[in-house]
Amino acid sequence: MSVLSISSPTCYLTRSLSFPSSQTSRNPFQLKIQQPCMGMGKSRGRGLVVMMGSMEAGIGVMGTKLGMMSYFEADGVVVPVTIVGFKEGNIVTQIKTDATDGYNAVQVGYRRVRDRKLTKPEMGHLQKIDAIPMRHLQEFRLQNIDGFQPNQRLVLDEIFKEGDLVDVSGTTIGKGFQGGIKRHNFKRGPMSHGSKSHRQLGSIGAGTTPGRVYPGKKMPGRMGGTKTKIRKLKIVKIDKELNVLMIKGGVPGKPGNLLRITPAKIVGKNIPKN
Repeated sequence: MSVLSISSPTCYLTRSLSFPSSQTSRNPFQLKIQQPCMGMGKSRGRGLVVMMGSMEAGIGVMGTKLGMMSYFEADGVVVPVTIVGFKEGNIVTQIKTDATDGYNAVQVGYRRVRDRKLTKPEMGHLQKIDAIPMRHLQEFRLQNIDGFQPNQRLVLDEIFKEGDLVDVSGTTIGKGFQGGIKRHNFKRGPMSHGSKSHRQLGSIGAGTTPGRVYPGKKMPGRMGGTKTKIRKLKIVKIDKELNVLMIKGGVPGKPGNLLRITPAKIVGKNIPKN
């Protein structure tokens, strides 16, 4: 859903406009226009705030990164693949609808843990549907939520097939505090002939004007440990016996990292065209 908000700190009127998916580029969205009331004082700091959140192309699952290996295809081609394992979980814990929550979504739980690992509110939420205690809860916003029931177990081979394209999101490996060369791929300076700037950052802006460093300037700082999504990765093989998924290429994080796997968004296939 996309929200367009124009607000005033004193008083405002709100108008909502909804557009179906056929009139939008990809997903349906709603415009909320907040206008200041007339005669209620001057509006200071009026701004335009746009928040966008797209829906998934289909229901997804959560998994655990196990590592990487080489996979030999039938024609002898060697393909680097990431092995994704699945612990006990991927159970539907809640169904959210427009009538009850204002949007359609399916909440899924993953990775069974001991009862003492969860708080009482978390346990109470899962006990409403007699579900096992699970560490991770994530929502998948969908256009259609028909066919999903609370405490329903999602089956991997019913959601994905070999050859499908998926989007994989996770947390990247943290690198700590790094310099500009490693963090932003800056070039280094001369290493000899009297140079004193080997790996230094260099100029970060002008002097008196503007008299400050612009926000967003690429500088040394903490690197990694951020949420990242890799799009349109191919599923090479699904092993039902080992309950693992082989995905071509690399995915964020190190072994043991939590991954979110959803069908890839392809315009014209599972995403409407303009």
